[in-house]
Amino acid sequence: MARVDALRTGTEPEAVFQHRLAQTAQDMQGLLDRLLSAAPIEGERARPARLLEAMRYASLGGGKRLRPFLVVEATALFGVERQHALMAGAAVECVHCYSLVHDDLPAMDNDDLRRGRPTAHKAFDEATAILAGDGLLTFAFDILSRPDTHPDMEVRLALISALARAAGIGGMVGGQMLDLAAEGRFEARPRSLDEPDIRTLQAMKTGALLRFACVAGAILGKADQPQRTALDRYGAALGEAFQIADDLLDLEGDPATVGKATHKDAAAHKATLVAVLGPEPARRRLDSLVAQATSALDSFGTRADLLKGAARFVATRRA
Repeated sequence: MARVDALRTGTEPEAVFQHRLAQTAQDMQGLLDRLLSAAPIEGERARPARLLEAMRYASLGGGKRLRPFLVVEATALFGVERQHALMAGAAVECVHCYSLVHDDLPAMDNDDLRRGRPTAHKAFDEATAILAGDGLLTFAFDILSRPDTHPDMEVRLALISALARAAGIGGMVGGQMLDLAAEGRFEARPRSLDEPDIRTLQAMKTGALLRFACVAGAILGKADQPQRTALDRYGAALGEAFQIADDLLDLEGDPATVGKATHKDAAAHKATLVAVLGPEPARRRLDSLVAQATSALDSFGTRADLLKGAARFVATRRA
């Protein structure tokens, strides 16, 4: 009973954060399970069993569900129905899961493990994994287009546009191309990138989807410009912090805890701030980014405490 009271009163901020993160993960699992059911919906002729199985394997296989959590908590600042936030969260999670499937392919990062399980192309085959990723990407925009996501068509259109840009040539996919180029995939040897170049690369590859998840809350809530700017600043700082923490995990983490192979960045000549700055300066930069992220939300008062907790979680996570 004391535990429940603590969650209600907020006397244990970390406990409240972990509870809400777990609740969003549970809700997201149930929603994606329903959305990716076997029965075709209006406009679909059939859902091929192997393709659907691979899409479900990639998207229902656990994970922290941080991006949907950010959508849910950012949307909560404006009193929007949780179901709308979960639908938008499911869309961004589909894009995220598609990107993991494609990142793991032999032509990309060539990974065998993801979240402690065989990667999609190992569990199935490369062709199926490619199509599963394609299916998840396009399904994301199907989800956003539905009235269940928001009754206002203008809001749905704004979400579709923002996610397309976060995921596309000027966002995640563009960042992935810059990442491959930095490895030397297209030249005789890896490029030497300076800190601003790396920050641009990582803001696109990793930060863009996290930033979208925060701004999606403002879109769903029809926020004013100062509120949207605050969430955008928060999302930008959070995205950079997430990537530095991820790079530190690759350098120092235990594969059994992280759930995937580690110590791969240096071998692949990945362009990271940890490599350029060194581990200790990178940690100081990480601390500064957490401070930036939390201060960006000061105008929301205590209502933003869970989002501030997310910034601290990103910096200290071990998996």
